[in-house]
Amino acid sequence: MRTLLAFLAISALPVSPTLAFDISSPSVSDGHWDSKYIGDKAGGCDGQNVSIALDWKDPPAGTRSYMLTMYDPNALGGGVGWWHWQVWNIPASAAGLPEGAGSKSGKGLPKGAVQGKGDLGRAGYLGPCPGTGSGVHHYVITLYAMKLAKLETESAATPTMMVADAMRDALGKTSVTYTYSR
Repeated sequence: MRTLLAFLAISALPVSPTLAFDISSPSVSDGHWDSKYIGDKAGGCDGQNVSIALDWKDPPAGTRSYMLTMYDPNALGGGVGWWHWQVWNIPASAAGLPEGAGSKSGKGLPKGAVQGKGDLGRAGYLGPCPGTGSGVHHYVITLYAMKLAKLETESAATPTMMVADAMRDALGKTSVTYTYSR
């Protein structure tokens, strides 16, 4: 009887969920992007090209920095895809990026963070701007938890090369996907 009571008492204890590295955005939801987050005239759209806010939690133990990417695998007919944003050397103390951090100047980024040149050829965030009638596009935002304080990559590295370098030195990664079409 004592064993049964002990088992029942232990069974009734609340079970804490396993912590999981996670990223999300309070700015957008699947399929719903305010026009301020959409690409601007430079990208062929009429938005304001303001980068979305991002929040993350529960990084792997030993995280010393982060690298963030935003990629549309459906762009250009789905055969090539399009890199919209890359930021690396985000300090481990960061728990997200504020809205607008991806401006060309990068003034809203944490100290030491660096923005790469996406497929448009300029640094900074490039909001969604799929071709009219091209269907639903999936914007995959991936955050890599790095074991190094600074990503070891060439200064002229392409986004794909940067991701390869990040994968080599990542402790873990998490992604969220938001869709958009026009």
